[in-house]
Amino acid sequence: MSRARRLKVIVEADGGARGNPGPAGYGAVVKEATTGEVLVERNGGIGVATNNVAEYQGLVAGLQAAADLGAVDVEVRMDSKLVVEQMSGRWQIKHPGLRPLAAKAAVIAGRFESVRYVWIPRSENARADALANAAMDGKSADEVAEGSGSSIVEPVADLTPRSWLPSSHVATRIVLVRHGETELNAQRRYSGRGDVALSDKGRAQAEAAARRVGAAPLAAVLTSPLVRAVHTAEVIAERAAALQRVASVPVVVEPDLVECDFGEWEGLTFTEVKERSPELLDTWLASPSTAPPGGESFEDVAVRVNAVLAKILADHPGATVAVVSHVTPIKLLLRDALAASDTFLHRLFLDPTGVSIVDYFADGGIAVRTVNDTAHLL
Repeated sequence: MSRARRLKVIVEADGGARGNPGPAGYGAVVKEATTGEVLVERNGGIGVATNNVAEYQGLVAGLQAAADLGAVDVEVRMDSKLVVEQMSGRWQIKHPGLRPLAAKAAVIAGRFESVRYVWIPRSENARADALANAAMDGKSADEVAEGSGSSIVEPVADLTPRSWLPSSHVATRIVLVRHGETELNAQRRYSGRGDVALSDKGRAQAEAAARRVGAAPLAAVLTSPLVRAVHTAEVIAERAAALQRVASVPVVVEPDLVECDFGEWEGLTFTEVKERSPELLDTWLASPSTAPPGGESFEDVAVRVNAVLAKILADHPGATVAVVSHVTPIKLLLRDALAASDTFLHRLFLDPTGVSIVDYFADGGIAVRTVNDTAHLL
């Protein structure tokens, strides 16, 4: 078997900001595990950001460099206890701004046979730290290499958003669509994993949404596996194919777009839950880490939904993709896109077939264009 296919590497990554937030940059070094030979170095300035965002950007850059080299076994070494513990699954990722970056890192890490995250003292992460500081000074990895004698360097593009201003990069547009109405949600009952079909009104809503969403040049329609979402997605894809004059627009069933599992609350109204478990309901409303009895927490939903987002951005750069899902996954994506607090989850109302549009740029910029638009239902 070739060396490239069995390549084992060490990734050293770091990031920092002068001020928190402030002008920030990241650096990453990939070394051959046995010899310590430097195989590639990457760094980049990321505008105004926090230390933690910069550290995650360093991780993403290092993992991507290892993947580009064809590594099969990766040991990540960082002096950020936060990133190491969160990526190891021992600490929760509470800050909404870090979740998409962690999800992107997890998707890249999934390409390797094995990945380990190890904390090291800052003194042992000097090279990545130097690259990050050079990036903050506007210097590329090439310029750093000139002073050290290293010659295997590879700077990468800026990945962090600077402001709401339009990016110079082409965006990947994600059109988020809640499925049409069912009898359960018409009665305001918790409707999670129960596979409930669309009502007559829900089918009419799906047709109306298809006329709106299908007008876009859709590359694909991703959908939750539940029938209420699949039906809505298929109608949108059919309309899009007709308007684009193509044989078909692919409908991709993505299991991780499924609604939150509400466990014992399934089929109950909010009032019924409050009467039965008032203290637990209050705790659930206050913390996304709390799950209904036998169910799933919002934090768990966020992990799988952000992984889907990272896959879409990797598979469909610069394209428009429709995502048909449910209240919880869509709210979580919008919360993170807006860098909102967890309170947002209980203040935003999403109508059946409400349309939300978010543009994700290659440089890390995010622009939320529309939230819960229902003009097609008027």
